[in-house]
Amino acid sequence: MKKRNRKKDGSASLPQRIVAGFKASFAGSARSVLSLCALIALASVVVWGVTWALDRPIAMVEVGGNFQRVAPVQIEGAVAPFRGAGFLSVDLAALKASLEKIAWVDRARVERKWPNGVRVVITEHVPAARWGEDGLMNTRGELFLRGSRHIPPELPQLNGPEGTQEQVAKLYLETYPRLLTVGMRLTRVELDARGAWELTVGNNVVVRLGRQEVQSRLERFIRVASPMIAARGTDVSYIDLRYSNGFSVGWNGPATRVARDAKDKTPDA
Repeated sequence: MKKRNRKKDGSASLPQRIVAGFKASFAGSARSVLSLCALIALASVVVWGVTWALDRPIAMVEVGGNFQRVAPVQIEGAVAPFRGAGFLSVDLAALKASLEKIAWVDRARVERKWPNGVRVVITEHVPAARWGEDGLMNTRGELFLRGSRHIPPELPQLNGPEGTQEQVAKLYLETYPRLLTVGMRLTRVELDARGAWELTVGNNVVVRLGRQEVQSRLERFIRVASPMIAARGTDVSYIDLRYSNGFSVGWNGPATRVARDAKDKTPDA
């Protein structure tokens, strides 16, 4: 009887041991989770404290770059709204956009400078052409300034209806280097309201390209007509390429016109 009771007592203790083991394991896991949470909370407090200590208000702005048209007071005005921001929390992208709204600023690079400053590097637009009476275009053919009070006299003149700036600049940028290869400088490109193109090269020689087949007429001018201008540029008033196969020449001095077109002597306007 005693042996049977001991056996019964042994079989009943197995579930108890399992439950006890589970409780111990759970308690250990809970302590681990609590410890991890405590570490995370401590790390967050440390990060917050470091950030708070480093995020001082912007007190110094350093400006670099080669620029002549942008005034320091303009840069100061663009930076002023950001001076209250912190060293770490200042929005550099917004500051960059604010600087690039200044008329002559092409690009602005902005970076933090330890411990509580910002460094700004300014790149100005390089004027490459004049648009209309008082506009300026950069080397990419973008109209970056209207109402300029100073227009460099050596800049080429580009004209066209409002909204055609990109189209006119594209023809200029494509044609200018091609004419240089034949010893001519392109000084003017004009697109009129009817869509007709006209160039001015060399000694104020006007090249009339019209509205149709502009590229093929330009090619004809470079290949066939440009040697005449190179040889007698001061005598030529205009070259009219608005013909199917040739061109006509207007001379300075006596009213003389030489047509070089065997098939069609009527320009397309």
